[in-house]
Amino acid sequence: MTGSHCSYSLLGFAGFSGSGKTTLLRQLVTILSQQGLRIGLIKHTHHDVEQDTPGKDSFELRHAGATQCLLAGPKRTIVTFEHPTIQEPDLYESLSQLKKSQLDLILVEGFRLAPIHKIEIHRPSINKPLLSLQDKHILAVASDEAIAQCPVPVLNLNSAAEIATQIMLWWQAGHLTVGPAR
Repeated sequence: MTGSHCSYSLLGFAGFSGSGKTTLLRQLVTILSQQGLRIGLIKHTHHDVEQDTPGKDSFELRHAGATQCLLAGPKRTIVTFEHPTIQEPDLYESLSQLKKSQLDLILVEGFRLAPIHKIEIHRPSINKPLLSLQDKHILAVASDEAIAQCPVPVLNLNSAAEIATQIMLWWQAGHLTVGPAR
C-alpha cells in the first residue's frame, strides 16, 4: 500500500445497501474483540455525518471555523476533520488517521471498489449482482442462501461465529497483512 510505514491487517466488507454489512460487522467486532483482537473500524457513508451535539462547546467551535477538532475525554477521543471544499477522503486517507500500531485488525465497511481483501455480503433476495464475479480481491462471500457457480468460498451469513473463525485463520496466516513487513 502506498504511503504505508508499517504493516497492519485489513479486511473489507462489500455489499449493496440492505445486504446486512453493518449487522454482521457489529457481531464480528464483538466476537473478534472477545478473542483478544484490537479492532479498528472504518465505515464509509455517502451521507453527511454529525457526531457532535448542537449547543455543546466542541460543536460551536467547529462551526466557528475550526477545520480540525479533537475532543479528548477520559474514555474516548473524537477527531473531526471538516472538508467542505475538497473531495471526500479515500480509504487510504482514512487509514492514515488511525493509530495502526495499536490495532491487530482493521475492518472496513464500504469502499467497495478499493483494491483490498474483502468479504462480500450477498443476499440473493435483494436482486443485486455478485460482486465476486468481477472483484478478484473478494476472498469469500457471506450469504443467507446457497450460490451456484460462486468463484470463492461461501460462508453462512447467519453464522457470525463461522465467519469470525475464517477471519481468524486468515489473520493468523498473515493473509490480511498489508505493508512492507508482509
